[in-house]
Amino acid sequence: MDAFRVDARQARRAFQRAAQRGGDAGALQSEVERRMLERLDYVRLLPGRVLDAGCGAGRGLGLLRRRYPRAQLLGVDFARAAIRAASRSESLAERVRRFFRGVSSAHVCADFARLPLAAGAVDMVWSNLALPWAEDPVAALREFQRVLAPGGLLMFSSYGPDTLKELRSAFAATSAARRVHPFTDMHDVGDMLVACGFAAPVMDVETFTLTYSRVENLARDLRASGQTCAALDRPRALTGRGTWRKMLAAYEEGRESGRLRATVEVVYGHAWKVEPLAREDGRQVVKWAEKIPR
Repeated sequence: MDAFRVDARQARRAFQRAAQRGGDAGALQSEVERRMLERLDYVRLLPGRVLDAGCGAGRGLGLLRRRYPRAQLLGVDFARAAIRAASRSESLAERVRRFFRGVSSAHVCADFARLPLAAGAVDMVWSNLALPWAEDPVAALREFQRVLAPGGLLMFSSYGPDTLKELRSAFAATSAARRVHPFTDMHDVGDMLVACGFAAPVMDVETFTLTYSRVENLARDLRASGQTCAALDRPRALTGRGTWRKMLAAYEEGRESGRLRATVEVVYGHAWKVEPLAREDGRQVVKWAEKIPR
């Protein structure tokens, strides 16, 4: 099987449809976002400008607004319907408070691998479970690094390779066609951060186990949140009844106590942008100790 790549147009269509139906990321994504927010308790940073890359319907922006009430917030998402929902997510009371504080907020439809921002424009990039849908994750991380000011923080979450392993295995019993993404390992994401110029990356992982009475309920949740297969090499035809029945039978073999398991591996990470110091020989050296907030 060829190297995995995301079909960005298909991913955008899936999230656009989900947003138009009023779908949101769901309980798991909300819990991941809450745990990301808790990790900020250990970070000494008071950002003046915050970017939510892959903001969806704006729930994360609401959390960030309450945590940093004086920060300018920018939500970016590649699904126009999600941006419309995010722009409506702020209550009237919140808008009034923001107006009297003189704090701005904006929502932009854009690819976060090509952000319409100047270099060094923000103090923090926040991204919850959006990186797996980037056409080129390395390009997205480079763009995050570009728009961060020196001393700025990237805080993100992503999916690890054990995510939906039961569904992947069940489909593998029917054919070799790719129907579930092979998400990136935590250590590889850490290497990508370093390659993109970030300093002091900190990575950790958690595994969640969801249970369902039927596989169809899992599929419904994935469609409702827009998180369906967008692999460039995915089968383009609809899944046939025979393939679907074989997949269901294979998945049913793992039923325990009347429930079917769905594993979700969540990778958390944060890293800093530090300012390189030029040397007389033309090389650049990153000075870690004095530049990284503690």
